[in-house]
Amino acid sequence: MSWLGTAERIRADRGPAAAPGPDTGPGGTPGLLAGIPRQRGGREAGARAVAEGPNAPGAAARWRPWRLLPTPVGTPFTFGYAVLLAGTSLFAEHADPGLVSELLRGSSTDVVHLAQAPLMVLIASALWIAGGMTSAYAVAFLFVLTALERRIGALRAVAVFFGGHVLATLATELPVAFSVAAGRLPESSLHRLDYGISFGVMTCIGALAGLLPAWLRRPLLAGVGYLAVMDLLAYVDPLSEWGHLLSLALGVASWPLLRRWRNHRAESAPLLGDLGRPALRGARTY
Repeated sequence: MSWLGTAERIRADRGPAAAPGPDTGPGGTPGLLAGIPRQRGGREAGARAVAEGPNAPGAAARWRPWRLLPTPVGTPFTFGYAVLLAGTSLFAEHADPGLVSELLRGSSTDVVHLAQAPLMVLIASALWIAGGMTSAYAVAFLFVLTALERRIGALRAVAVFFGGHVLATLATELPVAFSVAAGRLPESSLHRLDYGISFGVMTCIGALAGLLPAWLRRPLLAGVGYLAVMDLLAYVDPLSEWGHLLSLALGVASWPLLRRWRNHRAESAPLLGDLGRPALRGARTY
């Protein structure tokens, strides 16, 4: 018997087998080549996971609750600022009351201090928490700035926080100066005590809402806006409460810019190759 006949008999004994064609890979997977990692199957699975997002099956298992709090590596600005605020709050609670009162008055962003040393008091006033570490703004600071910094980065989170702090402060104090000059307010209004992180926090709340899905954005804005309006109607400190509403509006007004920042941050993330190293964008293939 010739070698050709022997080969035919061996194939007949083994039974029919699907011969891999040009579009068939290992295991019968169409379109995959042996020895080539990360082919279409992996890419399609990854694309489906990204498209489905947090509602995909198994997404709850991937949720990491500790990401709600700041970390030195993930959110360096929020973490470092929180440590600084904790230090000043402990100092204000345990130090000599006379010294603390003097420091707070020196850090106040009232009209007199803004006229004398605007840059110094704008920075110094943001080193204290009105109400201490247990206040609502201290708690909101941790969660809101952590979430915002994770989405837009540290430097942009700094810009949002201090931009809102500065703009809202000037927008509330300059009318006081004009009203005193016009004789509508007493001169004691030029020395009102004004310090804290509330304007920056409210700006970050408004900014973060624009980066959240609608089912989170609407109740967040509705709840925070309702509380701010109720505080304003209580008329305990109307100037500060107007500043809180203005800060929230500043954050909302920054939505187009923040979404551009977020998209740019996502596009500039390095692509990892098969060995975990950054892949070259636009590399030529041969």
